[in-house]
Amino acid sequence: MAEKRRKFTAEFREGAVRIVTETGKPVPEVAEDLGINETTLASWVSRAKRAEKSTPEDQDALIARLTAENAALKKENKELGMGAMFSNAAWSCG
Repeated sequence: MAEKRRKFTAEFREGAVRIVTETGKPVPEVAEDLGINETTLASWVSRAKRAEKSTPEDQDALIARLTAENAALKKENKELGMGAMFSNAAWSCG
């Protein structure tokens, strides 16, 4: 029978990461103290470090890129919809 997956609150995850980053204790030691999987804690710490490195400029560039991509896709979708509308009209008139 499969084990149930434990769920951790955001506060617990943040606290665990803070213990590792602020005390300098190794991940395996903190994980054992907290009774969680070492790989899970290492993942949380890694994710937090990546988020720290992300600058507002990076986020602004990402938002701008996604906005432009969204506009292009909307335009393409509209054009494809118009083409389908005209092809359906041609079939119904014939």
